[in-house]
This record gives sequence, C-alpha cells and structure tokens, in this order.
Amino acid sequence: MRIDFYLRFSTQFGQKIFINSNLFGSSSSTSAGLLAMSFFNHEFWKASIELEEGATFLQYQYILTSESGEQVKEGEKNRIIHLDKIKNNSVVLIDTWNAVGSIENAFYTTPFKEVFLKNNIKTKTKALKNFTHQFKVKAPLLKSNEVVCLLGNDEELGNWKTSKPILLEKADEWYTVHLDLSATLFPISYKYGVYNIKKNEFIRFEDGDNRTLHADASKDSLTIIHDGFVQLPNNTWKGSGVAIPVFSLRSNNSFGVGEFTDIKLLADWAAQTGLKLIQLLPINDTSATFTNADSYPYAAISAFALHPVYINLQKIAGKKNEKVIKSLQRKQKQLNTLSDIDYEQVMDFKMRMLRELFDLQGNDFSKEDEYHDFFDANQHWLKPYAAFCFLRDKNKTADFNQWKTNNVYSDDVLEKLSAPRSKSLTEIRFYYYVQYHLHLQLKDAVDYAHKKGIVLKGDIPIGIYRNGVDAWTDPEQYHMCWQAGAPPDDFAVKGQNWGFPTYNWHKMQQNHFEWWRQRFEQMSNYFDAFRIDHILGFFRIWSIPLNAVEGILGRFVPALPIHISELGERGIWFDYERYCEPYITDGVVDEIFGVHANFVKESFLKRKDELTYELQEQFNTQRKIDDYFANHSDLEEKNLLRNGLFDLVSNVILFEEEGSSKQHFHFRISIEQTSSFQHFDGATKAKLKELYVDYFYRRQDEFWKKEALSKLPHLKESTDMLICGEDLGMVPHSVPGVMRDLGILSLEIQRMPKDPNIEFFHPKNAPYLSVITPSTHDMSTLRGWWEEDRSRTQKFYNTILEAHGEAPAFCEPWVNRALILQHLYSPAMWSIFQLQDLLGMSETLRRQDPHEERINIPADPNHYWKYRMHLTLEQLIKEKEFSEELKDYITNSGR
Repeated sequence: MRIDFYLRFSTQFGQKIFINSNLFGSSSSTSAGLLAMSFFNHEFWKASIELEEGATFLQYQYILTSESGEQVKEGEKNRIIHLDKIKNNSVVLIDTWNAVGSIENAFYTTPFKEVFLKNNIKTKTKALKNFTHQFKVKAPLLKSNEVVCLLGNDEELGNWKTSKPILLEKADEWYTVHLDLSATLFPISYKYGVYNIKKNEFIRFEDGDNRTLHADASKDSLTIIHDGFVQLPNNTWKGSGVAIPVFSLRSNNSFGVGEFTDIKLLADWAAQTGLKLIQLLPINDTSATFTNADSYPYAAISAFALHPVYINLQKIAGKKNEKVIKSLQRKQKQLNTLSDIDYEQVMDFKMRMLRELFDLQGNDFSKEDEYHDFFDANQHWLKPYAAFCFLRDKNKTADFNQWKTNNVYSDDVLEKLSAPRSKSLTEIRFYYYVQYHLHLQLKDAVDYAHKKGIVLKGDIPIGIYRNGVDAWTDPEQYHMCWQAGAPPDDFAVKGQNWGFPTYNWHKMQQNHFEWWRQRFEQMSNYFDAFRIDHILGFFRIWSIPLNAVEGILGRFVPALPIHISELGERGIWFDYERYCEPYITDGVVDEIFGVHANFVKESFLKRKDELTYELQEQFNTQRKIDDYFANHSDLEEKNLLRNGLFDLVSNVILFEEEGSSKQHFHFRISIEQTSSFQHFDGATKAKLKELYVDYFYRRQDEFWKKEALSKLPHLKESTDMLICGEDLGMVPHSVPGVMRDLGILSLEIQRMPKDPNIEFFHPKNAPYLSVITPSTHDMSTLRGWWEEDRSRTQKFYNTILEAHGEAPAFCEPWVNRALILQHLYSPAMWSIFQLQDLLGMSETLRRQDPHEERINIPADPNHYWKYRMHLTLEQLIKEKEFSEELKDYITNSGR
C-alpha cells in the first residue's frame, strides 16, 4: 500500500519536517525511524512510502527540526489509520500541524477528558459502502447536544444549506465523516459548523476563511483529511478551585490531622459551591526523623510512597477490629480539638496503631486481587522503599551514609531482605500493607471527587530528599555535592537553601527520563493535574555548595561563566584574593559586629596583612560556623555572631568555576549589597555592575532555553495530566515563551507581578493558559498581607481596588470579597484560592487572627508546618448561606 503524506505547515529557512511512526523503524525509505519530508509548495510538505502487507494500523506524528538540529514534536498524538479496514491501494493523508502550545490541546488532558468534557453524544452518519474521503476534525468545547457539521460548495457537501448539514460522528477525540466525492469537481470549498441535534438547529459556522481541498477523488485511493481544530472560540472554558494541604483538613472522624478520607468531605463542599478543583501540597512520605522537622512536605523520603500520617485508622480496622480503634477515642478527641497539628504525637499514635492492626490482620491483605495489581504496578519503588524504611528503623536514622551495612544499595541485597524466608520480611511487608491501604483510601477519595465533578491537582517538588530512597537507590541520578535552593527575594533576603541534591540531567536523559515517567505514571493514579514546583529549575537550578548554609552563596547551574579575559577587556583590574575570597577589614568587622568586633577578631579571625583579615581554618565556611555554634548554644549573642560570620563568608564578588585554574568565574548574586563591592572605586563598581547584568540577564537566556527544551517536552509528552508551572522568582526572559509553546499553564499572583515596572498585577490581564491566585502556601493570606506594609496596602487600595480615601486598617470582609471577585472574573483558565482566603469573605466564618492562617514561611528553614482549619468540614458544609453566596459569585463569573 502506498501512503502519501501532505502536511499543511509553513516553515522557515533551514527547518525540516520528519514523520515518526510505528511502522518506519525497519523501512529502507527511512533513517533512524524517521521519514523525511520534502518541501512541496508554500502551503504543504510531502512524503511518500510503500508499506508491506500485514500492517494493521499506522500511528504517526510530525517532528520539526531546526537548522541547529533541535527537534520539536507536534502536539497531536492520536493520528491513527486502521490499515486493515482500508481496501484501497493507496491512501492520501492531508494533515494540519498541531502546535503543542495550542490552547485546544489543554482540553485533551485528563481533567477534561475524564471529568469536565465527557461528551456522550452519539451521532450516526449514513454508512457508505464506498467512499473516497474521510474528514476528521476536533472540537473540544461543544455544549450539550451540540455536534460538528460540515457544509461546502458541492451537492455532496450540502451546497451551503444550513437546513440540512452533514453531521459528523464522534469517535474518540475526532469528529469524523465519510463521503463519496467521486463525482465532485475539485477544488472544493467547505467549512465546519456547530449543530444542535436536540433542537435540530444549525448554530453557527466556524470562524475564518473557507477551507479548500485540491485533491481529486479516485476509486483506488482514499483521502483522509485531519483538519486540526474547528475554528471556534477556544478560551471560553473557565474553572475555579480551592487549595489546601491534606494535613490542614479537619473533620470529626480524623485523628488530629487531615486524612485522605477527608478529601470526600472537601469534594462535597466544593460541589456545593461550584468549585471544580481541589489543589493539594505534596502527599509523599517524609518520615525521616519522626519529629516536627518531617512536617515539611517537600522533603519526601520517597518520590512515590504516600505519607502514613494521612491514613484513616478506622477504615483499615473495619468492623472486625473496631474495638481497637474505640480504645483510642479519648486520644483522638484530644488531638482533634487542638488548634494546630501535633505532628509528633499523631505520627507516634498512628504508627503504633498501624503495627497493631497489621499484627491482628496478618496476611489477609495480600490475598486480595487488588493488592496483587497494586504490588505488580508499583514494586519498582515499593520494594526499595519498604527495605529503606526497615533499615532506617533498624539503624535509627534515615541517613544511609551512617548505616553500618547496606549504606550502598544493591538489587541483590534488596532481594535478600524481601525474600520469603528472610527475617526482615515481616517488617518489610508492614510497609507494603501501609502503602496499599493508603492507595485504596486515596483512590477511593479521588473516584468520589470525580463523581462529584471535581478534579484533583497535585504538586511535584523540584527536589528529592538527600537521605531518602531515591538518593539511596540511584545516587548517580543526582548531584549529591550540591544543595538546591532559590536566590534572594523579598521573602528570603539571604536566599533559600532547601538542602536537596540537584538533578543530574545528563544521567537522566540517558535512560529517557525513566524515573520521571514512572513518577508521572504513579501520580496519575490520583491526580488529574499537577503543579511543577519551581519550574525555573528545569532551565537552571540555584545550586549551593555543601559547605554553605545560606542560599546567598549559591549560583545558577548550568550557567555560562565569565572568562578572566572579559575583566581585562572591560578595564577591570583583577586580583584573585580580592574578588574570590571574603573581603574582611577592620571597618567591615566593626560595621557588622559593633561592640563585639574585637571579640570576633580575636576568636574567629587572623591577620592576613596590615589591612585585611581571613577566617581561621576552623571557621572558614558557613557549615563549620554553624556546627560550632550548634555545640556552643550557651554563647552570648549567639545569633548575632553566627549570622555576622555568615556575612563575612559571603562577602565575595566571584566564585571560581570548579577546575578552571582561575580562568572562569561566576558572580555572587546581589554583589552591590556587599561591603566588598562598596569598597571599590566608582569606575570599578560601574564596570563590574555592567558585567554582572550581562552575566545574569543577557548571556544565559538562550542557553537556559535550550536546557529547558532538552527536558520539559519529554516530560510533558509522557503524561496526559494538565501541567501548571510555578514560574515565580528570578525568571529568565525565555521562560514565558517556552511555557507558552509547550502549553504549560503559568502562575499569576497579584502581589508578585512579573513585569518589574509595575507594583501589582491585575487579574484582568492574566493570560488564558494560567492559574491566578491571590496567595500561595508560601505567602501570608490576603488578610495577613493586608497588615504587613501599610503604605503598600494604601497604594493597592487606591490603584487596584480603585477605592478612594484611606484604606481600612484590616482586610475587612468586603475588601476580601472584592479581591476574590477580581480573580473570579479574570480571563485565566483557572482561579484557585486558599481556603483561608475564601473564608475571609465571611465575618463569622473567618479565623479571628489572620496570622494563624499562614502555612509556610520560606525564610525560616526550621519552620514547622502545622496549620489546620479552625472549623470542621462538616461545619463548613452546613454553612449553606456562605456556600450559596460563593456559588453565586462563581456562577455569575462564568466559572
């Protein structure tokens, strides 16, 4: 069978088009599984191939290659031709390029396919025994009882009569119709339209010019036209959602912390108010120390395992063991009435109870068919995770570097530990048991939410925990010598150090991002959409040396360094010690330490020459200083001395590129704030600043763009979940374009505008493919923010709210309501609100002290994540008046 491919796509000079298919791998007409196309005319590219008999179906996708060799796959994944049903000798395929970033592609992601746009309309077209053409087109946003119709300038196409258009039949994602155009004179003009089958009424034509088809009909040939999308408004669908961590949920039946079963109650309330989405923080197991430090949800010991803290004990126990649970009712009531989460107590009681239930129930769980399905699908991570937990408990630390044995992972050891006759098997099976029940409870909650018309959005942390399963099993996938973090911003002036190792992307690419693909696959069991935490990390990650504590000592990796010759070319005198080592003089020490200056000089410094000092060997890194003060907690003015010495260590201008023999360097961020920089003369400062701006804001942009494009397209095409990116912070110029081209939703926040020339972002200016929110878990709530900076609040009140006079001292309910409404009426696809911000509209429902509502403080690395709702979900559901008010706002805004 001969196949002729015609692709409607306008390329630029140097670009080439290839076809990737399931049938091209061994063909002599193709190279490396790709079929090269050739330029046909200003509108089309063409390729032909002869297929051998026996092929049952052809699935194919177009790939654009730039002059530099970069490949861009189109967004269409579902062009499938069933060859075994075609009797013709040849097939002509006329296709339209589907750009990944096309808005319509968002509506073929999981939340829309599985929940929002499940269109069960069945239209049957007259079955033709003989036909010459098949028209296929997509239209994701049709309303109830609407289907696609076809009209054209020929008798077979209805002669443009809207009273009797040709109706297309829905098959999978495509609307399809077969026509016999053997008697038609070509070229033909045609258009798609919308028809209401219940009212038998033509609604409208698609927008744009008429479509044209030049190909003549032939009995020996079948022409299949993939016409892309019907040209209809594509930004009309809008939704709203609520964001809250699972741990913050409160119900009558939970155990001092939110649980997966509580998601059902939240879904009930969401459905009651018209909200369509529930957004959660990471739900992975963080059990490293069994202290409050584990409350940090972004430091998971496994990127796959669910957190035992979210399990509902009553549901596991069932009626058979309900007496065991009843014995804990007093403790449950005590923990449930606490205003905040007592993480350590909750975990202690839950883990002890889980072990008791495991002992009582024995191996019953492993006899269930559903367990075998779960184990088979997840054993690639479940077995190493269970073994890790066993060894963590045995060694009383998650830091595998301190384990006496098995600190280096091997498959052989894993098999021995989990072997049927192994002494450790019972302990390891306990973790299978816990994860299986967590899976059942979460899946049950997800299925319930879907039935209510609610989708779930998850969160993928940018990093992995240094002392976790993923690092233990495959440390080569990570740069263990670096710590991931974020550069300084308004929320953390010294930057952030998350402590995670950074990704070894080169290693991950070698196995086609298998770890990421497995991660997305497992996540898709529970989530319809997800937020990529710190998507900027896929362009470049803020990397901090292990000997540093503060994020200020980090730099972007990868980054193009400056060469020593660039300093000379700009007339900058260079001395390695002056630029790359801490600049410490009497004046610097006096300024930082004041009355303690002499003590610091005597205790921590030593003279380098008449004018400068250097830190003593035992204090020449932030990590050494931190360790010293950890062991001298009784030292007077401990924090002042520690932080001051940290400032001395970071008082540098340049970091040397590793192994560059003092030839390549990277700028320390915010050099103008260092006394080292201030002590240069004016001319040198100006020249350094110019080079600094070039380093951070010019030379890296294309380089970082290529870095992102080597990762993000592969990750996006591996999942059908809707992807949103947290693109906040020091954003490279290329980020918005890359996200737009890949169809990844951006995050827009009113108080964090991406345009440096404005102080506040207005929701009315949000792009359609975005999520807009007044606050996130890393910020104060609306009410908390209102009280932080009176002058800024006043500006916001007069400009964004367009109110006159003096702003209220507190964020009164009407102010809160006005801000919620601004976001609801935004053109963004999604408006998502923290529950605290929604409750802020009600004088009676909101918490008395807004500062108790904050979830995280990024500047505090030791922050304890303990926020809980102050009322139960059962109470919230009963607040009919508030729910109706919110529902009216959502409905009237078109969400």
